[in-house]
Amino acid sequence: MIAKPLAKRMQLFGFEVKNAFDGEEALAMLGKEKFDLVLLDLMMPKVDGFDVLTAMKAKGDATPVIVATNLNEEKDISRVMSFGVANYYVKSDTALDEIIERIKITLGIT
Repeated sequence: MIAKPLAKRMQLFGFEVKNAFDGEEALAMLGKEKFDLVLLDLMMPKVDGFDVLTAMKAKGDATPVIVATNLNEEKDISRVMSFGVANYYVKSDTALDEIIERIKITLGIT
């Protein structure tokens, strides 16, 4: 639900955005193109975000990742952070402008 509004908001800030609507599509895109950042939802159809992170790590893909989730239990957060992600946020608790700020910080944009 938030992917399209977030993409539009990011474009207003000058970011080029490509959306994948399931984990299988995300992995295919990552296999074909180089990205500056991956904004990754953990709960996706076909292949979940944890499996995408596992595949990225196995391929040595060091693209910075910000994880979007509604999982906010300590065990979930610990598991996410064990992949070396740059940041994460709880979707239901985070405004679009705050997500943009996290992206800028991760990319070193002031």
